[in-house]
Amino acid sequence: MAEQLCAGALEKFPADANILCLSAQALIKLDQPELAKSRANAAIRLHSDFPKPHEILGQIFMRQGQTAEALIAFQRAAELDPTRADTQLKLGMVLMKSGRPEEGQKAIEASMRLNPARQQIAKAVEFERDGQPASAEKIYRQILTKDPDNVEALRCLATIATNNRHYGDAEVFLQRAVDLVPEFGRARAELVRVQLERDRFAEAVKNAGRLVRLDDKHADSYLLLASAHAAAGSYDEAIDAYELTLDRANGHRGALTGLGNMLKTVGRHADAVTVYRQCIQLHPDFAEAYWSLANLKTFRFEDVEVEAMEALLESDDLSAESIVQLHNALGLHYEARHEYERAFDFFERGNELRRQSERYDPVDTEDLNDRLIEVFNAEFLTQHEGSGDPDRSPIFIVGLPRSGSTLIEQILASHSQVEGTHELIDLSRITQMIPKKYQASELFPKSLLDLDTENFAELGALYVSRTRKYRAGRAHFVDKNPNNFIYVGILKLILPNARIIDARRHPLDSCLGSYKQLFAKGQPFSYDMFDLGEYYLQYRRLMKHWQDMLPGSVLEVRYEDVVENLEQEVARILDFCGLDWEDGCLRFYETDRAVKTASSEQVRQPIYSSSVNLWRNYESRLGELIEILEPELEKLAASSRPTVS
Repeated sequence: MAEQLCAGALEKFPADANILCLSAQALIKLDQPELAKSRANAAIRLHSDFPKPHEILGQIFMRQGQTAEALIAFQRAAELDPTRADTQLKLGMVLMKSGRPEEGQKAIEASMRLNPARQQIAKAVEFERDGQPASAEKIYRQILTKDPDNVEALRCLATIATNNRHYGDAEVFLQRAVDLVPEFGRARAELVRVQLERDRFAEAVKNAGRLVRLDDKHADSYLLLASAHAAAGSYDEAIDAYELTLDRANGHRGALTGLGNMLKTVGRHADAVTVYRQCIQLHPDFAEAYWSLANLKTFRFEDVEVEAMEALLESDDLSAESIVQLHNALGLHYEARHEYERAFDFFERGNELRRQSERYDPVDTEDLNDRLIEVFNAEFLTQHEGSGDPDRSPIFIVGLPRSGSTLIEQILASHSQVEGTHELIDLSRITQMIPKKYQASELFPKSLLDLDTENFAELGALYVSRTRKYRAGRAHFVDKNPNNFIYVGILKLILPNARIIDARRHPLDSCLGSYKQLFAKGQPFSYDMFDLGEYYLQYRRLMKHWQDMLPGSVLEVRYEDVVENLEQEVARILDFCGLDWEDGCLRFYETDRAVKTASSEQVRQPIYSSSVNLWRNYESRLGELIEILEPELEKLAASSRPTVS
């Protein structure tokens, strides 16, 4: 609309340099740089000493990657008006980019002197460095009260919001900043990261793509694009972006490990190993590459690699995260060699350190389950029975991590009518939206008490709509987020025809499997035996409630039964899901699909029994866990119980 108004005005006033500049700015945002350039040049021909069109030309040249031309334009604009702060800032940025940091810093300092707001921002940054974010936030908001278009204040305010995990607020601030200045690369990069935190994958990919177009020579831009594609499930595109990152920054360790992870996800095991080892060769002290190899589960280290990891642990300058990764990798190595005592020592030391950085309170878990049991009583469930969306496409696999859920998913995804997605978080997101969406007075689950019957159908339709982006068109899809076991009650209300499978495993194998796994994020209860045992009891308590309140709604599938009698269990799973028998489900290991979880390599092999009763090898170290799990262990056959007291 702005360009239409300018075009109309130029018909009457073709020699008005101000209108020509306004038109040029509109055309930049419309991604028409050549026409914008012609408008700016026309203004310069009319008034050669008018600084604004020179500055506009500088912006266009920067967007097109013509740094030398941009520098000439900004220098001319600054020469014509040395008092303009924005011009000095842009000149400083292009000087920095041109390899002239001292001159660039002088121009940026001149910009700060000319713009009191920049001085305030510098003061706010000092507050942040001194651990006073509230004082910094106050300054940023004061600046924005006077100048709502101050993009640096918007970006800084977004940073504070991000640090406090207020990602929605951060996205609003950053989106405003890039709308005002589309070429503000730093703000756009931070916007991509925030959108990834919010699982807004399509938006993150789009913004990362724009970031690459702003500067296609910058490796970090491609790395961010690769991360966005990986999160969105566009694995081939992620691999391409990681390789483009490496073209621009040969040997970049983040790109190498990211590429290795993607190759692992799509089943290119040998290529993944090659890339991880290349990363270690170039960066011998990079612990994540060692851990990534160990996390393949089927990989075995060579002696020289084990010696290198143990030597690294003697280093004084390793980060806590690196120490944890090396301990976990060595634990998996020694387990593979059946040196279980030594393996457990490494797992234990790594987990003790990791637990210090995790926030978890078992009382909170118990309180949540109390509220779930209180809300989802027989009266409430009967009142809203059958009120949800009738869609039959979702199949949910719930339970605890490392309990066989990926194996069940792989079996189902080998059926012609089912596609595997991954561990989706959409159900959790929907429950968080309920209070705001329906003006409920409480948080989930008590927020459900304020809903009308028709609202449950709306929520079911919303879940189906949100998850459509993960699907390719088959009749059914699998959502295997194990944490969804807390949502079984709401699932039966919003999607009454969805199928729910509870992936179970021997309590000690289940807990030990989580204890040995180093999760990228989430599952904070898994690094301490007491927390693990209490969490398992709460999981079983809640699943028993669902079975009592919703009999027949959840199919319990034990990992040990699948291993012992695959055909019988596959038939039971398919029958529960309303699917016809297909022999391909028995040959699940032949199914070519991306698998993101830690079991990705294991489910590409025929069924094996070596993981059944693995806990017996560690029995002497599991005393605390055994004591906590005693109520569940007593229900097992004598042959499945521990011998230690």
